[in-house]
Amino acid sequence: MNGATARVAVACGCELGEGPQWHAVSGRLTWCDILGRRLHWLDPASGETGHRALDQMVSLAVPIAGGGMLLVGEDRLARFDPTTGVLERFCDFEAGNPLTRGNDGRVDRHGSLWLSSMGKGAELGAGRLYRLHRGTLVELRAGLTIPNAICFSPGGEVAWFTDTASGVVMRWPLDREGWPLGEPAPWADFSAQPGNPDGAVVDAEGHLWLALWGAGRVVRLDPQGREVDAITLPTSQPSCPAFGGERLDRLYITTAREGMDAARWREEPDAGHLFVAAPGVPGLAEPTLRLA
Repeated sequence: MNGATARVAVACGCELGEGPQWHAVSGRLTWCDILGRRLHWLDPASGETGHRALDQMVSLAVPIAGGGMLLVGEDRLARFDPTTGVLERFCDFEAGNPLTRGNDGRVDRHGSLWLSSMGKGAELGAGRLYRLHRGTLVELRAGLTIPNAICFSPGGEVAWFTDTASGVVMRWPLDREGWPLGEPAPWADFSAQPGNPDGAVVDAEGHLWLALWGAGRVVRLDPQGREVDAITLPTSQPSCPAFGGERLDRLYITTAREGMDAARWREEPDAGHLFVAAPGVPGLAEPTLRLA
């Protein structure tokens, strides 16, 4: 076991940091402060960092094939050009439901975006899981509370996800075009352990790195769902990991200070910052999103 410890990469103080994504073309990592309505970025090579204010809660910014990003918001998906600052609606996203917002998401091995929604107050069963395939949004599953941990095996034959409230990570077989086959099955059960499963990413060896919200850990799980390594953070609420850097050998981890009172924040002054660790294994290159 590597047993690495994470250190602060950017002291951004997000209320709810989420959705870290490595953008290989620009050499930047982006992540969102959902509740703070900001899109953050980091250039690891130069150390430069910055952020942009947004007009709604955005949970994810994924690179699009051909340039630009797609932002997952409260009621819409929008194309964003970071060079010009132009933001254009792409399509509605639960636009008729003001109680929900976007949450987790990741591009699959076919260049399609899996994304989820959840209630703004984590209302029971208000969330859904979708796939945006070649510009068409398709609902995959309803009745979820906090859908998270969306990630894919190196060959694209399996997807994982969780309903954080359940404590169980599910494994879902996929067909050759990346569509689900049958029903998902329980794969790793954290319901009796400290922390709840949140965001996840898969490394080059097909192992899954899973953030445990409330436990201050990101655990590495083998293909059978067994913990084989872990990264410790000095704050309790890690939300999602992502591999980044030129060699994809750094694991960046978003965190949150959501729900912390003043006393708790004094105990965890680094809550909400972006962290980085050296996991000892590289990540997989994430496909860019194909909209056509």
